[in-house]
Amino acid sequence: MSDCCSKNSSDVVTFDLAVIGAGSAGFSAAITAAEAGARVALIGHGTIGGTCVNVGCVPSKAMIRAVETLHVAKSSARFDGIVASAEVNDWAALVAQKQALVNDLRAAKYVDVLPNYEGITYIEGQAKFTQDGALQLKDRIIHAPKIIIATGSSPHVPDIQGLDSVDWLDSTSALELATLPRSLLVMGGGYIGVEIAQIFARAGSDVTIVTRRGLLPDAEPEVSEALTKAFADEGIQVLSELRYDRFESMDSAVTLYAESEGQSISVSAEKLLLATGRMPNTGSLSLASAEIDTNAQGGIIVDGQMQTTRKGVYAAGDVTGTDQFVYMAAYGAKIAAKNAMNGNALRYDNSILPTVVFSDPQVASVGMTETQARSAGHDVMTSVLGLENVPRALAARDTRGLIKLIANRQTKRLLGAHIIAPEGADSIQTAAMALKMGMTYEDLGAMIFPYLTTVEGLKLAAQTFEMDVAKLSCCAG
Repeated sequence: MSDCCSKNSSDVVTFDLAVIGAGSAGFSAAITAAEAGARVALIGHGTIGGTCVNVGCVPSKAMIRAVETLHVAKSSARFDGIVASAEVNDWAALVAQKQALVNDLRAAKYVDVLPNYEGITYIEGQAKFTQDGALQLKDRIIHAPKIIIATGSSPHVPDIQGLDSVDWLDSTSALELATLPRSLLVMGGGYIGVEIAQIFARAGSDVTIVTRRGLLPDAEPEVSEALTKAFADEGIQVLSELRYDRFESMDSAVTLYAESEGQSISVSAEKLLLATGRMPNTGSLSLASAEIDTNAQGGIIVDGQMQTTRKGVYAAGDVTGTDQFVYMAAYGAKIAAKNAMNGNALRYDNSILPTVVFSDPQVASVGMTETQARSAGHDVMTSVLGLENVPRALAARDTRGLIKLIANRQTKRLLGAHIIAPEGADSIQTAAMALKMGMTYEDLGAMIFPYLTTVEGLKLAAQTFEMDVAKLSCCAG
């Protein structure tokens, strides 16, 4: 890795490729191009590493796993003769441990990676486009025939009266709190709100989630209902179908005034967490001057080759406003880099995209929902299998959840799979492979699965299309 930063700030520097953004997408693009022999400018602004390692996947999953020990202790009563207990006695120490992990992974996966690539020049600064398509960083001008934008996203702040006078948290600051709040009001029922709400609830905070559309509104309705019930059983209150009016802050509490089914309600808590989605980081790029189009939400519009409306300029990751997952950011950036270097031969394919929400029970999906399949013109049939039919869940005495499969009635080909189960995340890739290979539900139901595993539920759900699995002996399928 060379270092451009010591050069005079008025220098004009030329590279084969410039990558704006030093997160997972930016690193994927830069490394891909450098390995192909390109001279790459990797431009980072702020903390290197992007959302996932710094404020997203890594810290949230570390905290989810930490508070899981509290839940397991409380739920030990499922088993006769077992008594267990656990408590939080130093929340600040847990937060510090989480941050130490973040710092270690940032160094190992980002900072320490750069010296391995002589073709990458790391430049710190905020870049914007000039009219001729070059990049300006204060007085420095960077020219590159090909550019990839990978500037990520930031938490969305809704336009609600009184919010500007309230001390609110986002997903970043919530996981940095040194003191556990007595109560927490979470606005938003998407995956960020769901995960963080459960972290604080299990740690001991009184948690209320308020949403306009319910928990995981884009998931299958059976999945959303099962998660809502699981949260209610843990004491997490979920208020859905709300119309927000205003916020007020008074007496060390935040109060939301809203309307529910025509009735005025108010909800108060010590802390407010905004989890209303994420917005692409495009405001500082001067995209209009370079004739790079964005959609209504600010996401950069790209074609199937990841190219923007300006020839030679590509975009990948959260900044496009779609598929906001770290693995899709890295995948899309690799496609963009290869196309930028070698011509637009590769297409971005998200048709078989597995997704996971790390709630408990976990929610995992791949392929079409039932509604999407019908909209696409399929004659749809579905199979819904409750976990009370899965031996693994019975042995664990934890039958929270279900498995839903979507198939075409005529061809029996699988179109989608949706799982809510305590160990559902580790099962979804099997379903993804089945969809990728074009398997029918008969194919899946005939496969050999290890007994007493969660993934065996996929086999049972596939068999449920045409039989009552409750009548089967164990392993008889």
